[in-house]
Amino acid sequence: MIESFVDSWEIFCFSHLTGWVTAVLLALVGVYVVARDQIFVGAAVSQASTLGIAVALALAGWGVVPEHVAPWDTLPAILAVVFSVLAALFSGREGGLGGESHEAVSGWVFLATASLSVLLMAHSPHGLEEIHKLLFSSIIVVRELDFWIVTGLTVGTIALLILYGRPLLLFTMDPAMAAAVGMCTGRWSVLASAWLGLTLGITLKLSGLLYSFGCLVLPALIARHLVREMRSMYLVSPLVALLTAVAGFVIANHQDYPPGQLTVALFAALLGILWTLRKLLSRVTS
Repeated sequence: MIESFVDSWEIFCFSHLTGWVTAVLLALVGVYVVARDQIFVGAAVSQASTLGIAVALALAGWGVVPEHVAPWDTLPAILAVVFSVLAALFSGREGGLGGESHEAVSGWVFLATASLSVLLMAHSPHGLEEIHKLLFSSIIVVRELDFWIVTGLTVGTIALLILYGRPLLLFTMDPAMAAAVGMCTGRWSVLASAWLGLTLGITLKLSGLLYSFGCLVLPALIARHLVREMRSMYLVSPLVALLTAVAGFVIANHQDYPPGQLTVALFAALLGILWTLRKLLSRVTS
């Protein structure tokens, strides 16, 4: 198994490395999402990124813009990031919208962007195929530049956590106390939502919706079962993501499975085991 993976390394090295770094990046951001109980916000933002790509394909199909207007493939990538950031700001704003809960607003964003993505591509078989591929795609072919972009974003995320970890922890766990000590919670909410949108907008274009959303929420949920403190989750979540992603990619290469889907299945299986163990332990101790 290991030998076949090593043999394929020269061809797929940047795909593997990008997939692993993406898992670490999203696992870090996912701690905030899970701690704030905004998991559905992540789903809405991921789907909004797909709408951005659909808009770019539609504009190119209508002849409004050339197919390639900037580097890194880039009109789809740029609009994916823009739509993700807007959706994150819209879904994650304090107090919801019109008195609605975060879940209600996120559900609206998810359904609206999902339906619009399909409608925009309804008369473009190629575009519709691209959207469907994006929803279920896996990391196979990426470029060296993609790897360095995701790596830079990961390093930036780690640096921000080191610099602002304590106030972020306070804002996440107790917004009322954060406001009482003088923190501008509205600004923190905007910045955190923007960073969530940025990371998802970039990674979804490379790895697809399933892998991106899976790496965002499942490692953090696993970490929450393994440790109690949010600070510890920032160490455990990316470690779980990295180890599981490496195992998933190696097994997928040996069994000829799509690596992203297999990795998410491993995340889900591990979380299911932890749920079962917790249920059994609660019965034993009760």
